[in-house]
Amino acid sequence: MNYAADLYLPVFRAVGKIADAQGVRAFAIGGFVRDLLIQRKSKDIDIVCEGSGIELARAAAEALKAGRVTVFKTYGTAMFRWNDLEIEFVGARKESYSRGSRNPEVAPGTLTDDQNRRDFTINALALSLNKATFGDLVDPFGGLNDLKSGIIRTPLDPDITFSDDPLRMLRAVRFATQLGFDIEPSCFEAIQRNASRLEIITAERIHTELNKIILAPVPSEGFKLLFKSKLLHEFFPEMVALQGVEWRNGIGHKDNFYHTLEVLDNVAEHSSDLWLRWAAILHDIAKPPTKRFHPDAGWTFHGHEDRGSRMVPKIFKRLKLPLDAKMKYVQKLVLLHLRPIALTKTEITDSAVRRLLFEAGDDIDDLMVLCRADITSKNEAKVKRYLANYDRVIVKLKEVEEKDHVRNFQPPVTGEDIMRLFDIPPSRPIGDLKNLIKEAILDGVIPNERTAAQQFMIERAAEMGLKPVMDVEDLPDPEPKPKQLAIAPPAAPRKRRPRRPRKPA
Repeated sequence: MNYAADLYLPVFRAVGKIADAQGVRAFAIGGFVRDLLIQRKSKDIDIVCEGSGIELARAAAEALKAGRVTVFKTYGTAMFRWNDLEIEFVGARKESYSRGSRNPEVAPGTLTDDQNRRDFTINALALSLNKATFGDLVDPFGGLNDLKSGIIRTPLDPDITFSDDPLRMLRAVRFATQLGFDIEPSCFEAIQRNASRLEIITAERIHTELNKIILAPVPSEGFKLLFKSKLLHEFFPEMVALQGVEWRNGIGHKDNFYHTLEVLDNVAEHSSDLWLRWAAILHDIAKPPTKRFHPDAGWTFHGHEDRGSRMVPKIFKRLKLPLDAKMKYVQKLVLLHLRPIALTKTEITDSAVRRLLFEAGDDIDDLMVLCRADITSKNEAKVKRYLANYDRVIVKLKEVEEKDHVRNFQPPVTGEDIMRLFDIPPSRPIGDLKNLIKEAILDGVIPNERTAAQQFMIERAAEMGLKPVMDVEDLPDPEPKPKQLAIAPPAAPRKRRPRRPRKPA
C-alpha cells in the first residue's frame, strides 16, 4: 500500500534512487511515518538505511541541491535542511544497555534490529523508499493497529524498554497527551515499576519532554499520568505536595493539585505561551508550606504568592530551565496573581489600579488571563459573577492607563535632572526624591507629567535642605517615552472543549 504517494515525492524518490545505486535498503521511519498515517503535520523526516547513513545523506543532499550536510560521526548520523524540512539519516543499528548507564552500546544492524530498539510500536513503522518496494509499510509490531486504536505500547518487553532508556517513560506520557492516546495497561504498569530509574536522566532531557506535555492541547492529561505513574514524584515533588485534601472540624480545603491542572487547562484554552502555562503550574506552588488552620477562619494560605515567587528560581534551577527573563516573568505572575482578585472584592480605586499597572507592566494582559483561569468553581453562577468582576477590572485598567500612562512607567524626572538641578553627586537623596515622585504619581497626588513632577520635586527637596542652582526650565527635555501597548479588552466567555483530542479514525 503506497502511503507516501502524494507527499514529499522529490525527497523520497531521490533517496530511493540513490539507495538503489548504492545497493542498500532505505526507509522513512519513526515519527514522520506515524504523523503521515494520522494526517498530522511534521517537518522532521528520519531515514534509516542498511548501510552508511552519512554517505546516503551526502549523496541525497547533492541530488536535491540542499547544500550543507551536518555530520555527527559519534552517532553515525547526518542531516540537512531541504525547503522547510529537516531530514536526518542514520545507518540501521542495534543497541544494548548496561544497568547503570543511559548510553547504549551501538553496532551496525538491519532494519529489524533498528525497529526492535524503537520506543513504541507507533514509532517503529517504516516506509520503503527503494523503487521496487516504494511505499510499502514495514510494521512488525502492529503499530498501524495501535495508531487506529489510540494505544501507546512498546515493541518489546516494556520493563526492558524503560529500564534501558528511562526517558521513554516520559515520552510515553508525552505521546499519550499530545495524541489523545491511552498507554496500554501492562506498559503503564511497567512505567510505575521503573519510575525510580528516571534518576539517571539529566534534568535537561526531563524538562524537554515536560515542556512538550505542557504545550499539549489538554496538558492536564499528561500531569495526571505523571502523577499516577509516580514519575512526577521523581523530579517535581513540590507539585506532588499540592495533591490531597485535609479536613479539620468538618472543614476541608480544595485539592490544589487538581485545581492547578484546571487552571493550566484554562490558560491553555487562551494561550500557547509556554511560560504563561508555567505560571499557571506554579501559581499556588507554595500553598502546602503556607497552609494553616484557624478554628474561626478555617484554612488559610497567607503569603503563598510571595513564598511561591521565591520558590520559582529554585525549581527552575533544579529542572535546568532558563534562569533569565523567562524565569523572571513566571516569578512576577506568581507574585501578582492575587492582586487583581483583591480589586474585585473592593471598590476599585485609581491608586490600586496604577500600582498594579506599574508592577505588571507589559505582562498585565497575561496576568489577567491567569487570574481568569484561576476561577475553577463548579458553581456556574459564581464563575459568571467572578468573570464579570474581572471584566470591570480590565475596563478600569484601560481607563487609568489611558489617563496616567503608568504601564511602562518612566519617571518624568530623572536622576540626571536632580543632579544637574541641585548640583549634587550620585547619592541617597536622589533615590529618595525619585521614590517620592513615583509614590506621589501612583497615589494620584500629582499627575504623571514633567511640570507637576518638577514642582513636587523642588518642594520635597527644600524639606531636605536642597536648593536648585539653576532654573528648572533650563533642564534638557527627556527622551520620548516608549509607545504604550494597548490593554486587551475583556475576554470572550470561556468555551468548553473536549478534554482529550479525538483519536484517528
